[in-house]
Amino acid sequence: MIVMNAVCKSYHVAKRNAGFKEACKTLFHREYQTIKALDQVSFTIQDGEMVGYIGPNGAGKSSTIKILSGILTPDSGECLVNGRTPWKDRINHVRGIGVVFGQRTQLWWDVPIIDSYELLKDIYSISRQTYNQNLEELTELLNLKELLKTPARQLSLGQRMRCEIAASLLHSPSLLFLDEPTIGLDAVSKLAVREFILKQNKEHGTTVILTTHDMQDIEALTQRIILIGKGKVLMDGSLEQIRQGGETIDETVAELYRSYDI
Repeated sequence: MIVMNAVCKSYHVAKRNAGFKEACKTLFHREYQTIKALDQVSFTIQDGEMVGYIGPNGAGKSSTIKILSGILTPDSGECLVNGRTPWKDRINHVRGIGVVFGQRTQLWWDVPIIDSYELLKDIYSISRQTYNQNLEELTELLNLKELLKTPARQLSLGQRMRCEIAASLLHSPSLLFLDEPTIGLDAVSKLAVREFILKQNKEHGTTVILTTHDMQDIEALTQRIILIGKGKVLMDGSLEQIRQGGETIDETVAELYRSYDI
């Protein structure tokens, strides 16, 4: 279970005006501004839920995921993931989570995929038996057999994303963070990834938090949506509650953005 209670996070960002003269000034004196990324963010996610965490760019989605995964420490507030405070017990915490960032990779670029998986096995201290069992299952479900001996740099985006998802699940995490998991994928690859995520949730009870701008992913995978904007949770409800009449999910979300001026 995930519990966030009144979590706040701010960043101090250097201010700089355009021009050579202004650039020289910053060598001797810098001015900073405080940007509040998260402002009293609170929500609870039960085990086995699939939740869409949406909002425009700069809303605070990535900061939330980084706090939940133990990468960032908040300024204030409480955060518990499976009974642990992520940034205080990182080693044990990461063994229970999987993370997929659509625009970043956890695969080694110039080595075959299977070598990356072997390295991840050692990093997560996965037993040989569990590793072989999970690898066999993931290879079959994601159709990876022909890809395992291919370096990551030679894969298409869709192939690499399937390998990324498998890499995030090798250690049998109970919680999966997906950040733009279908970005840039063709229709066939999107359907395959969505089908696999649904199956993973149904068969293993994996909790899934999905952040994406693709509302078709939200509609296909989640039943609950948390809307964040300007660092605050603006809405938390089911897809049916948020949807209005016969509008498409894209129209509904666009109207929500306009109504909250985000």
